[in-house]
Amino acid sequence: MVKPRYPLLFLLLVGGMMAAFYWIQPSRPEQADYYPAGRDINPFAFTDEDGQPFVPASLLGQWTFLFVGYTFCPDICPTTLADLRSVYPALKKIAPESQVVFISADPQRDDVARLKTYTAFFHPDFKAATGSHDKLFPFVRNLGLIYSIADQGERDYLIDHSASIVLINPEGKLKAVFRPQMKEGQVPHVVMATLVSDFARIVRLEGE
Repeated sequence: MVKPRYPLLFLLLVGGMMAAFYWIQPSRPEQADYYPAGRDINPFAFTDEDGQPFVPASLLGQWTFLFVGYTFCPDICPTTLADLRSVYPALKKIAPESQVVFISADPQRDDVARLKTYTAFFHPDFKAATGSHDKLFPFVRNLGLIYSIADQGERDYLIDHSASIVLINPEGKLKAVFRPQMKEGQVPHVVMATLVSDFARIVRLEGE
């Protein structure tokens, strides 16, 4: 083996090549739970805010930011949807074929008309859907999220639910989960700046 005559120059050259290699490689998401191969989503059948079927085909051809909640939610839902509204232009700039979908875990109170009015308040492009609990529970679990209803017999019952936002790719596979930041005395929420930057990384990784 012939040794290089200029060891330092050789090391600098190799180091520069390695740095260039890593520079051009798409970086992984910083905080999102990322699934490179994507995870399958089981079949489901809901009704959207226009009274139309919301099925797996409704997810195809676009990136979907999906959030589970309910319209009577006093804090997490309005905060999250307002946050998504604030970064929606940035998400569309990264991938024009993007949509926000709000899945209601409260079919008893959230009928089609209420869902349409609620999501339109945040953005006219935001979609919503719901279904019976026997369909909602397995769907939500499949996404790695949860919800539970306490005192449903009460008039103003509350629903405990995840504050996470899931990302579904244009092939209809679960691609990432954006977890909320938890601070004492504050409403759990996903940091939107991180969501946007991680989404850009994921879209770039998908294009490789």
